[in-house]
Amino acid sequence: MKRFLTACLLCLGLIGAAHAATDAKLTKQVNAFVDGWHDDAANTRMAYFDKIAKDGVYIGTDRTELWTRDEFKAWSKKYFDAKSAWTFKATRRNVYASKDKSLIWFDELLDTKNMGPAMASGVIRKTRTGFEIVHYQLSVAVPNEVSEQVTGIIGKHEAKPK
Repeated sequence: MKRFLTACLLCLGLIGAAHAATDAKLTKQVNAFVDGWHDDAANTRMAYFDKIAKDGVYIGTDRTELWTRDEFKAWSKKYFDAKSAWTFKATRRNVYASKDKSLIWFDELLDTKNMGPAMASGVIRKTRTGFEIVHYQLSVAVPNEVSEQVTGIIGKHEAKPK
């Protein structure tokens, strides 16, 4: 019984730590930061990349798209030079944080200009100078009712000779 109670208290403590970001002020700051980051891309401002940590990673929708910040910046250069990057608008975002609020994670639903509905999750590190994204993963939101069709198309694409 003692072990059970200890386990319950531990779980409650972890749940409390994970939901520490329900702090309205922190949530507002994170939302402003991530919305600004998305706006930087939509307006092809190079400040977009400054908001990603030097050791940060960006995972795109294609299975080959796993980049460090600098690799992602190099890949994105053609879009930023052409003044035509991507436009993401969050329609919902959940924000969570560690107990000390130095590590923040979020998930978001996105309206996008070219991909339709998308989902993403990210991890943010709080530093002395502000926030920086250490991990971001983007995915296309595929409705369950059409997932077999989509995976069939992907299978046919993958089966093509390279």
